[in-house]
Amino acid sequence: MVNTKNQKWIATGRRKSSIARVELKTGKGKFLVNGRDFDEYFNRDTQKMIIKRPFDLLELNNQFDISVNVSGGGSTGQAGAVRLGISRVLEKVNPDFRSTLKSNGMLTRDSRKVERKKYGQPGARKKFQFSKR
Repeated sequence: MVNTKNQKWIATGRRKSSIARVELKTGKGKFLVNGRDFDEYFNRDTQKMIIKRPFDLLELNNQFDISVNVSGGGSTGQAGAVRLGISRVLEKVNPDFRSTLKSNGMLTRDSRKVERKKYGQPGARKKFQFSKR
């Protein structure tokens, strides 16, 4: 599969207002997020599952060392950004992975963002209570 030693791949992932820069190297499965351990940074099981999904699909667990720098947004947005970054970097490692990742929706950027608040309303869609009299 991957026969390159000491090679590094870099990709970027985004979701909501979060941006993740993912750096991948061949290794033993070390996973750092902002200099901290992966399990320490993301403490919800659902977020861990979301992030590890590309590796589970391709059956590549513990074959790469991953270093992620993520900023902005909340923990769920950051998890989505990291997943997209990992998927993009795995596609760079081996272009044959693209079909599996794409068919499972791993390479699609989730473009949903928070809708802005409009004037004359308490929120983006909510209206003030209407009173006839």
